[in-house]
Amino acid sequence: MTGTGTERAETFGVLTDDAIERSRCRLGIPIPQRNPPHNYEVTWDGVRHFAFGYGDDNPLYRDPDYGTTTRWGSLVAPPTFLYAMGEDAAPEPDPETKALLKGDPFAGLGSYQAVMEFEWWRPLRLGDRCRVLETQVGVERRLSRFGGRSAHVVKDYLYADGRGEPHALRRGTWINAERHTTKRRARERLVQEPYTAEQLAGIDAAYAAETRRGAQPRYWEDVEIGEELQPRVKGPLTTTDVVVWHLGWGMQLTPPGAFAIAARIRRKAPGLYPPNPLNIPDTVQRLHWEPERARELGLPNPYDYGGMRETWLCHLLTDWIGDDGWLWRLRCEHRRFNYLGDTTWVRGTVVDKRQADGRDEVHIEVRCENQRGEVTTPGTAVVLLPTRGRAVDLPAPPAADLEGLVAHELARFAVANPSHDNS
Repeated sequence: MTGTGTERAETFGVLTDDAIERSRCRLGIPIPQRNPPHNYEVTWDGVRHFAFGYGDDNPLYRDPDYGTTTRWGSLVAPPTFLYAMGEDAAPEPDPETKALLKGDPFAGLGSYQAVMEFEWWRPLRLGDRCRVLETQVGVERRLSRFGGRSAHVVKDYLYADGRGEPHALRRGTWINAERHTTKRRARERLVQEPYTAEQLAGIDAAYAAETRRGAQPRYWEDVEIGEELQPRVKGPLTTTDVVVWHLGWGMQLTPPGAFAIAARIRRKAPGLYPPNPLNIPDTVQRLHWEPERARELGLPNPYDYGGMRETWLCHLLTDWIGDDGWLWRLRCEHRRFNYLGDTTWVRGTVVDKRQADGRDEVHIEVRCENQRGEVTTPGTAVVLLPTRGRAVDLPAPPAADLEGLVAHELARFAVANPSHDNS
């Protein structure tokens, strides 16, 4: 199937039928995690560092005593804390599975995260552990916006708490496109002017005006369609903000550790540490804080992570719903870069409310918008609110365990994309 070395060289960076089929052979196969989780357990310090890393001082996430007074009976973790957790739930692969998972079918193509979707079924509380199962659930062939072929790969990250009960789903779509087509796109031009004293004062005033619902219930009956959520501001983004984010989030891509630990990792995976201008190997992630590296890759400035904006959207929503509400679903698309120096305004509008299957739902359109008026990340969310007659019942997951969730997701993708081919 893989062909000779010459054939592989000729197809490197080209989207082939063979690559699509190799990718499809991986559907539903558990993928072992390369890195250990940043946190093995939900701790007071771990949650506090994570929340402070995106600018959230909600006592529900930083004060165990406050947590005991809420319906949760404990400090709980913010929704996207799952990024910083997840012991590997994949079984040890046999030789056949290892061969199946070896290499990247789309090596040489450009890979871009396009969509991230979440669904939460129960909270992570103080003392909880967490397991994660990663698997690919879909692949489609499509034409890219730039006239070339692309493959849309959908991966699931399925999380269970320490009792084995499903906690959440994170579903991402990555676009793998032939680089010669993406090169046709003109490089983005970025014009950033220094902030005036008046602009900075306006941002500080917005920070000072931010409030959270907290212990005061927001009842479903009181919500009106068209209602605007109080915005959150994030910025101007600095290198320091990215560093503080990493303290709570971990490194994610590059395995944790410095000096001798990093050297051991580098010997195994040198591609994760390209040399800097002094010829010193350094993490590939430095394009998020090192201007020289970003420009080497054709970007005008370092930029944030998609996970940061996803978390900012959660901050907007959890402050609005209060302690008694529940963020059930979030879907967002990352369409533009958010560069160092940019200020992001996180906004939301109620577009629907409904009662279905015992749930009291509010549907919200959300977005991240920069100071130039550009929407960098649009999205949608569904939150559950209490009524004056009943509290929120947590939504039931579509399966009782991780293996059942994999089967559900594979079936879901097959129904949503019956042809699996949009060439």
